[in-house]
Amino acid sequence: MNSPTRRRVTEDKSWVLAPLLELPHVIHAAVISGDGFIEGSSPGLQRDAAEGVAAMMSALQGAGRAVTAAFAGQDDARLRQTVIESEEGWVFAIPAGENTCLAVFAAPEVNMGVVAHHMQIQVTTLGNKVMNSPARDLGNPA
Repeated sequence: MNSPTRRRVTEDKSWVLAPLLELPHVIHAAVISGDGFIEGSSPGLQRDAAEGVAAMMSALQGAGRAVTAAFAGQDDARLRQTVIESEEGWVFAIPAGENTCLAVFAAPEVNMGVVAHHMQIQVTTLGNKVMNSPARDLGNPA
């Protein structure tokens, strides 16, 4: 008998997306774990679409690191930003801490510099909140 697939439970980080979603021409945004799980998404993004974005972005980030490492001749290449341009618009992705990235989808006429700048602000905000959060009580010490 097969047991049901268990998904890990993480804190919803959708709060970090609100300022990005207020920018002109930004359509959707998401916080994505490196292993392809959605940790937060914009309200208008359907759950199935968000999960698909998370899985594909995880693969894309891995491919980006591998391509960069191959071109640079370094095994430890780190991405700063991934940008995709299509007729439908732009996708921006930047690392947002340990094993997490922040992704934004925007219309073709978006100001790329404004979006990239505000994404960096939100990554800093997310990092500060995570670093300043009290440790969880894991029970009695061993």
